[in-house]
Amino acid sequence: MTIPTPLPTLAAPDTVARALGLAGLLPFLAGAGMLWWGDPGWRSLAGTALVAYAALIASFLGGIHWGLAMRGSPLRSRHLVWGVLPSLAGWAGLLLAPDAGLALLAGLIAACLAVDCWLYPAAGAAAWLGLRLQLSAVALPCCLAGALALRAG
Repeated sequence: MTIPTPLPTLAAPDTVARALGLAGLLPFLAGAGMLWWGDPGWRSLAGTALVAYAALIASFLGGIHWGLAMRGSPLRSRHLVWGVLPSLAGWAGLLLAPDAGLALLAGLIAACLAVDCWLYPAAGAAAWLGLRLQLSAVALPCCLAGALALRAG
């Protein structure tokens, strides 16, 4: 098996990318917070909103891999195949009860991070893994916390 030649390294995330990434955590934090401490009348909406947002983010994470494939990654076919799986799994999460959907999506966010750790380096995107880890370290527990809040009733 031939070891693929890495692409030129992408620049590390700048301040704008970091700020936007952190802003993208607000719906996770708000959704989980509302499920634990919000008005009971809003629980159903908060659960649905958190599941929907997590599924959207999973689709986004998969879509990044299509961009890496378009860039000419030596692992092009792996990026393309993986790129569609998060959106399909996210869709499945939307079809489940919100507590089960959030549990599935927490696992999916963890899987996305694991795959990114595996595939980003050969695509020249290793500099983005720190930000990915930071964002996932908030999004994943928010999904789990939301699932637990919904099960606690």
